[in-house]
Amino acid sequence: MPGIDECLLEAMALPGARGAALVDWSSGLALGTIGESPVGDHETTAAETAELARAAAEYESFARAEAGPGDGSGPAGPDVEDLIVTTRSGFHVLRFVETSFDSSVFLHVWLDRADGNLALARLKLRALAEGLVLR
Repeated sequence: MPGIDECLLEAMALPGARGAALVDWSSGLALGTIGESPVGDHETTAAETAELARAAAEYESFARAEAGPGDGSGPAGPDVEDLIVTTRSGFHVLRFVETSFDSSVFLHVWLDRADGNLALARLKLRALAEGLVLR
């Protein structure tokens, strides 16, 4: 089971990967980063993507779309699995990490639009999130 550094290295092996990070969406802090940042600063990118992740995880329209309001039947963490933002030059995939404790962590990978494979990135990030060991 990979730790943070190994997980980010595996994310960077995706076709078209330009950068990756593990971010705490409650604080907006990057727990680990690798590669480039879309704005040239990993901390700024972490804070901005955390706002997006927090909105999706906390807004009832997204968080309880299938489960019903507050049924509590799911695992700890948000009901949202991942978010995809497409831009003219790339894709941003955010994958929430489920843990046994009250997790507020997500993986973020930034892919070049010309070389990136969105479907493969979603599958790989799911596998990485499931195997990630937070130390």
